[in-house]
Amino acid sequence: MQRILKKLEEKRESARLGGGLERIEAQHKRGKLTARERLEVLLDPGSFEEWDMFVEHRCRDFGMENVKIAGDGVITGYGTIEGRLVFVFSQDFTVFGGSLSEAHAEKIVKIMDKAVQVGAPIIGLNDSGGARIQEGVESLAGYAAVFQRNVLASGVVPQISVIMGPCAGGAVYSPAMTDFIFMVKDSSYMFVTGPEVLKTVTHETVTHEDLGGASTHTTKSGIADLAFENDVEALLEVRRFFEFLPLSNREPPPLRATPEVFDQETLSLDKLIPRNPSIAYNIKDLIYKITDGSDFFELQPDFAANIIIGFGRMEGQTVGIVANQPLVLAGCLDIDSSRKAARFVRFCDCFNIPLITFVDVPGFLPGTAQEHNGIIKHGSKLLFAFAEATVPKITIITRKAYGGAYDVMSSKHLRGDVNFAWPSAEIAVMGPKGAVQIIFRNELDNKEKVEAYAEEYRQKFANPLVAASRGYIDDVIMPHSTRIRICRSLQMLKNKKLENPWKKHDNIPL
Repeated sequence: MQRILKKLEEKRESARLGGGLERIEAQHKRGKLTARERLEVLLDPGSFEEWDMFVEHRCRDFGMENVKIAGDGVITGYGTIEGRLVFVFSQDFTVFGGSLSEAHAEKIVKIMDKAVQVGAPIIGLNDSGGARIQEGVESLAGYAAVFQRNVLASGVVPQISVIMGPCAGGAVYSPAMTDFIFMVKDSSYMFVTGPEVLKTVTHETVTHEDLGGASTHTTKSGIADLAFENDVEALLEVRRFFEFLPLSNREPPPLRATPEVFDQETLSLDKLIPRNPSIAYNIKDLIYKITDGSDFFELQPDFAANIIIGFGRMEGQTVGIVANQPLVLAGCLDIDSSRKAARFVRFCDCFNIPLITFVDVPGFLPGTAQEHNGIIKHGSKLLFAFAEATVPKITIITRKAYGGAYDVMSSKHLRGDVNFAWPSAEIAVMGPKGAVQIIFRNELDNKEKVEAYAEEYRQKFANPLVAASRGYIDDVIMPHSTRIRICRSLQMLKNKKLENPWKKHDNIPL
């Protein structure tokens, strides 16, 4: 027995060393933590339960039968974050470059299946050179098995991908199907086709960073939600982010005690909207003042910044926040902002997270580029997402709400539960100037008349009373009372029950 125990411990020690001390040192020199060190930062101390430590690959080609390392390049299991269950896998770049083999994939699939069965989130720490070339189709089949689990888990348990090194070729599609993607600056990248192939096929010369680095995917493509300075910051922020999420679609979001006290500070919201309707303001000032402890976890801040998305808390309850940002493109909706917000709205609806929407939108961004690239189809994604959502939906119109964009932004007509407006709200088909140019287009030569007509239009619609008189606005509220009115509404809606007609699934305009 002692001999067996000794052999077992030697095997464990070998597995813990991964690719060996030399490769671990190389990982550290790149400014990266090892796969095990990452799990130590991510999870509560002593909570990690590892599975399949002794699994090895089964490849017998190209001399691989002589090179076997216990664990086969990925560490899998479960643990806790602030006491809440989570399943994890962490790819080990020191072992075969973290490449995915048949056995490697089987380990990931096992914990994904169990996460869905027990109702717990999945966090994947990706650091892999891609498919293991020596295994050929077996490694490709392994990827497909992981992809299938991503699809089956979607909307059942939250899935988070943290890209902490290379993620290329077919490997990118698993993170792409998860709910959130976080990256590390200067050490992680994602692309389908690498710089070397691009140079050969298209004669383009580009660096790994410019092609698929963290900056590219958080500012240009919108693939990633956030980028962090290093491994430790990324993992600590994932811990913080995790606290906003429910464990599964069968559970409500976590409730956190809050010492929030209603004080006079929010009186400043009464002066947030400039007198001149052409002057912009920062909608984040409103968000930070109404959320518990000004704790707002913004997602994709550097992509499509004309719309803000993220999580906050109201009286301890997680809420999803969507807000037009007047500082960028005057808060117009465009292709990127519609896609960005639609996916977020659908996530919140999947996981029973109430939606708070702040509206200041002059319409959809005009232009041939938008039209030719499909603003009609992409804009309808956000419309579809809000209309489909059955979670509590509370909407506050702060200033402009013009045209179809008014409808899209969680209006009463899309089953908004509670729709408020500030006294500064303007709800109309379009602004006074544009409206007059259409209604009185035969009298445009008479400037005095045009100004008079514009003023008449402004008097009629530069307030929320017309919409309120039709019941499209439930109440006109003072800005400083926004938080308390939202909190009361959330309390009222906590037992809301609403179901869409039965269907196999919808057909959102992709």
